[in-house]
Amino acid sequence: MNSHLVPKLLVSDADAAITFYTEALGAQLSLRVAEDGVVHHGELTLGSVVFALAQSAEEWGWADPGSVGGSPVLLVLTVADPDATADRMVKHGAEVVIPVGNRPYGKRQGRVKDPFGHLWVLSGELR
Repeated sequence: MNSHLVPKLLVSDADAAITFYTEALGAQLSLRVAEDGVVHHGELTLGSVVFALAQSAEEWGWADPGSVGGSPVLLVLTVADPDATADRMVKHGAEVVIPVGNRPYGKRQGRVKDPFGHLWVLSGELR
């Protein structure tokens, strides 16, 4: 059996998150499951990467970063142009945490916090 991991991001507004990730990252929505207007599962693809999201639900113990004081997880996304990706994310409401720059360990990286509190390390080749 082949194993695979699909991270599921819990967000305060699932439909707004779907819009953000499709516009800011170019992700494609492949599945949206909702009941009574609440998105319990949205699946997105970004190149060969698959990730999911869902509306936070206190009664299920599903807490988004804003409801617990921030995210303890860093999502590392390797892209062709981390500078342009960071710029697009900021244009759509993300916040720069660490500016993109050449790092001594051989990567061009920076960190942004998306509008839903998730932390993204944008990584690419040195310039």
